[in-house]
Amino acid sequence: MNPVVSRLPILVLEPHSRCNCRCVMCDIWKTTEAREISAAELERHLEDIQRLGVEWAVFSGGEPLMHSDLFRLACLLRARGIRTTVLSSGLLLERYSAEIVAGIDDAIVSLDGPREIHDRIRGIPGAFDRLEAGVRALRRLAPRYSITARCTVQAVNAAHLRATVEAARRLGLDSISFLAADLGSTAFNRTPPWPGERQARVAPALDELQPEIEALIEAHDGFIVESPEKLRRMGAHFRAYWGQEAYIAPRCNAPWVSAVVEPNGDVRPCFFQPAYGNLAHGTLAEVLNGPAAVAFREGLEVAADETCRRCVCSLYRET
Repeated sequence: MNPVVSRLPILVLEPHSRCNCRCVMCDIWKTTEAREISAAELERHLEDIQRLGVEWAVFSGGEPLMHSDLFRLACLLRARGIRTTVLSSGLLLERYSAEIVAGIDDAIVSLDGPREIHDRIRGIPGAFDRLEAGVRALRRLAPRYSITARCTVQAVNAAHLRATVEAARRLGLDSISFLAADLGSTAFNRTPPWPGERQARVAPALDELQPEIEALIEAHDGFIVESPEKLRRMGAHFRAYWGQEAYIAPRCNAPWVSAVVEPNGDVRPCFFQPAYGNLAHGTLAEVLNGPAAVAFREGLEVAADETCRRCVCSLYRET
């Protein structure tokens, strides 16, 4: 693939550095310094964003709804015909429901299980109830507004995946996707990486996980986003973690079709690979095709790269 990126369909923005949950599989909530991508900073890159053909901007985090002016960021992007999505813990959905419906195209909420499991993983009493109230508020304002769920699979919820699907249905969500918990990278404010003992506490037991995956596949009716093949890959990922088979990299071209911009200006090819530049030292296009970024893409062999082999994600977009 060409190491120079001329089109960037997907741009992931982390507008705020902090989070309002205390999830067991993530350390972002331990961040004490609040940093934001300002509207002025985003405006500086709008010409590049348009020239690069960005089609979809995803507000990730941290918790995007903690940003002081998130809907201004969304307005700037939507004015250029760019679809916007917010990834949220759900705790602030009700408070900002009117602004979300009016200013953001769709929402993806974190759902880690039925009520008790969800609250335990999130580390926030009443988190499920606040999520439910937020979804209801959005539905009252816009019954057809797209709200989907994402579940991060780990030790606490591995035996409750079917119950998580049913919880998503009862909440009135449009679909649910599953993602294996990342254990060994420096993503999500884990610097240095977790020690082995911490990883083992979060990794699911295979005798709990495997039957749930097969049950999801047997009852698959389209409500679950992942294909049976991708669901089974999640099981293979954890079998590799427990030493039962080798890690195999997913099919992925994220570094060629997307970029992740962090609140401090760092630009990464994905959540898991290291940054190849910072927006303090150039425009988005200059960083995206700077010497470090081009050298990274030239040298990246996804199938052999250790970070890619252990990756829990599988973004692939036809170019």
